[in-house]
Amino acid sequence: MSPDSLVQPLVLVVAEQKDGVLNRASWEAIAAAQSLGLPVKIVVPGSKAHCDAVLQELAAADVAEVIALEHDALAGYTADGFAQALAGIATAEAPSRVVFAHTYQTRDYAPRVAARLDRAIVTDVVAFKDASTFVRQMFQGKVSADVVLDGPTPHLVTVQIGAFRADAVKRGAGAPARAVAAAVDPSQIRQTAEAPFREAKQAVDLSQAERIVSVGRGIKAPENIELAKQLAAAMHAEISASRPICDAGWLPMERQVGSSGQTVAPKLYLALGISGAIQHVVGMKGAKTIVAINKDPEAPIFEIADYGIAGDLFEIVPAMIDALKS
Repeated sequence: MSPDSLVQPLVLVVAEQKDGVLNRASWEAIAAAQSLGLPVKIVVPGSKAHCDAVLQELAAADVAEVIALEHDALAGYTADGFAQALAGIATAEAPSRVVFAHTYQTRDYAPRVAARLDRAIVTDVVAFKDASTFVRQMFQGKVSADVVLDGPTPHLVTVQIGAFRADAVKRGAGAPARAVAAAVDPSQIRQTAEAPFREAKQAVDLSQAERIVSVGRGIKAPENIELAKQLAAAMHAEISASRPICDAGWLPMERQVGSSGQTVAPKLYLALGISGAIQHVVGMKGAKTIVAINKDPEAPIFEIADYGIAGDLFEIVPAMIDALKS
């Protein structure tokens, strides 16, 4: 019997947690997997304490099972440890697809899992045409390519943050859960667990934000950033920017949204003075609601905005702040 004959029509989703707190992007990966119309299982790697903290939350999804992949060596992230553990569970469960959210962590270890399994991987996918055809963007979002993976399954897929909506996850009555001891040899872990990647001391993971106020060239001068920050504070939102603002040093680079910055999918994205260049749009088009304020009524941002105001942001934003404070 060949190994492929053991593969099940099953999608295995890898959920990501840190210190027992689930990464919001995991729900997007679950929604993506459910869209394939195949049975779905969720696996969450970590220490027992960390896995236990998120099992009940994950079990609310309409899936066949939730698996806690436990080992003390997984308490802190290392690429070697996670690659060993995920390759082992993928071999044991024999799914046809393994789906990850395309996070900083996944970018590090998912290719190692594919190498260990000797299986194909496609990264940063924005859509599934079917269970075998995946869509990913090229040339900064100007072209969408259909990718069909060759070779034996399981095939590995990472999904771009914001491409699938977390609130689209189908909920169930409570999926069964079980714990599995991860196949990890600590002596083969060559890294030392350190703090997660952060570009600066005050860096923020914008992908976790529910509301974002973003500024572009229309803000005109660095001193005007304070106006946007006041609006963000009134909305309990994070502040971000298009690339020219960060290149100019008006906001730190970790606040940049776009093809060369972060990809976000908040519930609300408020664009102030942003024209809507494709390089920026690919980083925020997954937002549930997009509101744009721009003096130019022909600005491309209005093509994707749910609500648009063609006007002077220096008149509109102060009025919004006053209304929010009252």
